[in-house]
Amino acid sequence: MFRFLLLFLSLNLFSYPKHWWAYIDDPDKPSWEILPHEAKEGELILSKRNELGVFSNFSHSPFFLDGEYYASVEGFWQMMKYPESKNDIRLEYVYPHSREDVKLMFGFEAKEAGDLANTINKKHGIFWVSYKTHKFNYKDFKQGSHYHYKLIFRAINAKISNNPQAQSLLEETKGLVLKADHYQGDKIPPSYDYPKILMRLRDNLSKD
Repeated sequence: MFRFLLLFLSLNLFSYPKHWWAYIDDPDKPSWEILPHEAKEGELILSKRNELGVFSNFSHSPFFLDGEYYASVEGFWQMMKYPESKNDIRLEYVYPHSREDVKLMFGFEAKEAGDLANTINKKHGIFWVSYKTHKFNYKDFKQGSHYHYKLIFRAINAKISNNPQAQSLLEETKGLVLKADHYQGDKIPPSYDYPKILMRLRDNLSKD
């Protein structure tokens, strides 16, 4: 069955845009990046170097979730590291941004805001984040990780649903195994694997 799938993909590769696998010779390539042409047979790298970058959590792809506006999935993710409610112990400490500020961020700005919050939280023994006042550790590989996965799944789903072009593009990738454009390690919480989330959403689109 697997061999048949590979044969099917090789015979139908012409139906996909060739630049999705374009060879890139970049001496300044960051060490974390996986380039489009490094994909294995049947795979597609969700590279930020072409239109597939819209699927990155970093992309500026606004959406609404639970009545609130976010500029990106990354902004949604990182804002959970900042003080939330009046009873939040994190209010005792000084952060470089507010939770509302981070909601409107995207790209490396959002990631850096989260990194700064990580430093502050770790210093004070805080290893949890919060959403709607619910506290959880999204790296515990237990209930916290499961809860975070559900949140990120909903955020990515909202992002795709609010962006018809991204939804159409996702459908165009049907038949390919989606892969991140960066190395994530062997053991990561399920919420980190956004390509798998996107493939699950893609399967749901094909059922509609």
